[in-house]
Amino acid sequence: MSSAHDCVVSLVDNFQKRHPIRAGSLIITIYGDSIAPRGGTVWLGSLSKLVAPIGINERLVRTSVYRLTQESWLQGEKVGRRSYYSLSGPGRRRFEQAFKRVYHGAQPSWSGQWTLVLLSQLDTARRQKVREELEWLGFGYFAQGLLAHPTLNRSEAMAALQEMDAADDTIILQTEAVEPLASKPLRRQVRESWNLESLAENYQRFLTQFRPLWKALDEENHLGEEECFIARTLLIHEYRKVQLRDPQLPDELLPTAWEGRNAYQLCRNIYRTIYQRAERWLDQHLETAEGPLPAPGNSFYQRFGGLE
Repeated sequence: MSSAHDCVVSLVDNFQKRHPIRAGSLIITIYGDSIAPRGGTVWLGSLSKLVAPIGINERLVRTSVYRLTQESWLQGEKVGRRSYYSLSGPGRRRFEQAFKRVYHGAQPSWSGQWTLVLLSQLDTARRQKVREELEWLGFGYFAQGLLAHPTLNRSEAMAALQEMDAADDTIILQTEAVEPLASKPLRRQVRESWNLESLAENYQRFLTQFRPLWKALDEENHLGEEECFIARTLLIHEYRKVQLRDPQLPDELLPTAWEGRNAYQLCRNIYRTIYQRAERWLDQHLETAEGPLPAPGNSFYQRFGGLE
């Protein structure tokens, strides 16, 4: 059996083999998982040293941070000769939206209602653009020009359409709950509209990638602080990538043996086991203009149902 150390080496190797290396995406993971709970600002030099063992050099960090700044995720400030980067206002909102689902887990019980958006009154080009945005929010394509969401309510859908300047040309309907909540044809429609088979395969890949680490940690939990930081970062990075494609459907509409539940449990188990050592590594190696990063806020300890 591989040791926990071997498993971390393997995870880093797998990350480095991908071309091109998406350094910006990994930096977003680090900001969301490690830096945002501690005030959200960090010296660029300490960030570069932090990611070097994962295979991201200083030049790539600078390029990626510059791009994230141009895209309004981050904002920079010069203090003397050093540059410090923090989450921008829009960036913080996007971080919260993107990462909330990663640590949340179980969905609240479903009312059985559906929010329907009819795009038939939009011209073809705008219809495609609005459809793509709604699908990113978790809507499923039910029929020509018709999208549906089981948990996003009418006012939330309206707010999203207003942001796209499409609210005046779309029709929003909300259905009443009927029994049974998830009939056989409805479950078939859900499988097709959200391509659950493909999503399950992505979750299965995540499970295959990280189960050896959990097994090794269960046998001998001797990872050092830096290895725990690397493992935690790659764990959340890979889990977040699958989560971005997950519409977060209610349990009633999902298959009985749903891989997403297993993936959440695995991610939670590993995170709870290694997060404290990773935090100690961050204490020692990340800096703000005032010195070490502040301690994480209370919301950090509510992740995955509560960190011990």
